[in-house]
Amino acid sequence: MDRSSHAERIGAFIAQANPSDLPDTVVEKAKRHVLDTFGAALAGAGSDEARAVRAMLQASGGSGSAPVWGTKALLAPRDAALANGVAAHALELDDTGGCDHSGAVVLPAAVSALTLADVPVSGAEFLLAVVLGYEVARRMLEAFGGYQPHNAAGWHSTGTCGVFGAAAAACRILRLKPAACAAALGLSASFAGGLWAFIHDGSQAKRVHAGRAAEGGLLAALLARGGITGPARVFDEVWGGILPTLAHGPTNAEALVDGLGRAWRISRAAIKPYASCRGTHGAVDAVGAMMQDHAIASDAVIQVVVRLSPFLNGMCGGRDIRSLPAAQMSLPYAVAVRIALGHANLSAYAASWRKDETLRAMMDRVSLQVDAGMEPDAEPAVAIRTAAGRRFEAQVTAPLGAPDNPLSDAALTAKFMELAGLTLPQEASARLRDTVMRLEVIQDARDLQTLIVPPMDSLDSPCGRAS
Repeated sequence: MDRSSHAERIGAFIAQANPSDLPDTVVEKAKRHVLDTFGAALAGAGSDEARAVRAMLQASGGSGSAPVWGTKALLAPRDAALANGVAAHALELDDTGGCDHSGAVVLPAAVSALTLADVPVSGAEFLLAVVLGYEVARRMLEAFGGYQPHNAAGWHSTGTCGVFGAAAAACRILRLKPAACAAALGLSASFAGGLWAFIHDGSQAKRVHAGRAAEGGLLAALLARGGITGPARVFDEVWGGILPTLAHGPTNAEALVDGLGRAWRISRAAIKPYASCRGTHGAVDAVGAMMQDHAIASDAVIQVVVRLSPFLNGMCGGRDIRSLPAAQMSLPYAVAVRIALGHANLSAYAASWRKDETLRAMMDRVSLQVDAGMEPDAEPAVAIRTAAGRRFEAQVTAPLGAPDNPLSDAALTAKFMELAGLTLPQEASARLRDTVMRLEVIQDARDLQTLIVPPMDSLDSPCGRAS
């Protein structure tokens, strides 16, 4: 019987995994998520949050060798991980279904670790590190009992679970030995944090959680590389262990290690087509399907009733759209823009639309009906009533972007090119796209560092901006 602690078993798995362990489908999935996260971060580089974080770090005397994506700034690797993580999550366009937002945590840590690698890191090794990051981050959430109980307790899982994924990816890039990988996981537990309090006033703290988790995971890996130890029993049911300390209900530590290397968790992650919380996407798709299938004009809609679970209502039922973060968490607003504008893309969340009286009037026609009998993770059911007295109802159980309803290659590429184009010239965006999509044959992934910043002859700062 293996008497190693869970931290030691996961540490050994991180250190001993091989790129050949990954099925081709997992490699392709990983490339898609790397591309998608780069796109989200390049667009997010122009956000208010990303700009403020960069200014703070630079004012603190920060400089270094790690690129800040979409800009010409260079920071120390940990600072770059923080800045890029904030940018990746700043516009709610990054992936979901991992820790929750694994890409915005894992990729910034992995890329920053590249600047500290002693030897070249092949593209195949880089992809393995990313997959390991997704693996550990998601398993941590499962150990807490899953998304609903952990988040319902008030924890934002991107921060509490993502730090472990960032550490795993960084450890692999740095080629740490099993004991050091285990130490990094133990240290990460002391950096885990992030609360859902932002939901009550639309504060920008949510975006910071992703960057802080990326920075914390990289810090844990670097400390472990320097010989600092972490608690080996951090995942055990002991006083001070992370599961009994943070959980408000039953936990499952075996989820951390059961079946390692078989059912890769990145396969469960989703790519978001809309610039809003994933909890709104089922309703957006249901509305879109009804309007298209029944040729419903936007001005014919007089009432929309969304039946949803208490959990989803608490997370996305708000109507405060004064700030971008608040609007992106609002299901009524997401439904309203899909009806009024025909889409729920980033432009629909611009300040001008949030103040638009016609759109606000449409939002007033959207009512939420909380169904205590619905499962917490159930997709909402949406009913539309028209001026002609017609009534339609739909429920989309697999919204666009979900693993069993993925974006097409063309749609993914279009999303990336649009978002990357906010900070990079089209030619540079295309080079980055082409490199990512053949990463498994690239000899040195450190080449990515020159592709995620503007060329020397381009503008000095990001041109994208969201407010």
